[in-house]
Amino acid sequence: MIKKKAPPTGRPGQRKNKKSPRSPDRQGFTQADKLAQTAGPKEEPAEFEASSDEAGQLERLQKILSRAGVTSRRKAEELILEGRVTVNGHVITELGSKADFSRDHIKVDGRLLHAPKQNVYIALNKPKGCVTTVSDPEGRETVMHLMRGIRERVFPVGRLDYNSEGLLLMTNDGEFAHRITAPSNHVTKVYVVKVNGHLTEEQEQSFRDGISLHGRRTAPAEIKMIKPGVNPWYEIKITEGRQNQIRIMIQNFGRLVEKLRRVKIAFLDLDVPPGRYRSLTPQEIAKFRRLLKLEDPTR
Repeated sequence: MIKKKAPPTGRPGQRKNKKSPRSPDRQGFTQADKLAQTAGPKEEPAEFEASSDEAGQLERLQKILSRAGVTSRRKAEELILEGRVTVNGHVITELGSKADFSRDHIKVDGRLLHAPKQNVYIALNKPKGCVTTVSDPEGRETVMHLMRGIRERVFPVGRLDYNSEGLLLMTNDGEFAHRITAPSNHVTKVYVVKVNGHLTEEQEQSFRDGISLHGRRTAPAEIKMIKPGVNPWYEIKITEGRQNQIRIMIQNFGRLVEKLRRVKIAFLDLDVPPGRYRSLTPQEIAKFRRLLKLEDPTR
């Protein structure tokens, strides 16, 4: 509600001393401070937290986007910061904003979100030459081109870079994706890697102990040679998933990765041809949920 301006006080013709809005009064408050206190709340994302009568129904927007199968939580944060998400017609750009998925109209790029009818879990053998994203600004082929026949909107769990291949999970279950990729859950990923030269024993041990990567030390890892030769193959096990992590770690020792294939995530082995996918079995889904300490949705 807009307040009407109060009539002037004092004797007619009396001149008032005009104070600058920046001039503090005796208590240290400026005129601008007082106006801010009386003007009422600004239109900020926090106001959407009151869109539900029950606080328990409110969720962070990035979690809602992930649960709706739009993308992972991390990518959802980027969408919010880019101003591509609206709640009830208002553009939201703050990551702490919350909404009620069952009541609020939440849109991404103008498209209204709906809760998925069912959760989908897919094991894909990503080939080289495509990016692990839902869309690519450079127009390159993405893993979504391989998801023909999947009706639900899914997104990749974690990443494999453009020139890497192998096992990639696809889902519309945001919490599942978050738990798989969270370093604190220590989910092991296994890779076979072809390197353009041998690593010394000391270098292998340094790899296991961890190196400084972008100012932060990598978690302990495992490495062993599985096929000797001029360009040997190594099996590498890590519990992190930083961008280009293995390639950068190998490069740290003066070598280059020629081929990289992920062959296992936790207990799940790669068992489909390149470019093909299969749905996880109910037993595999249940095993992952136990591993990740997720509640059974059927209960």
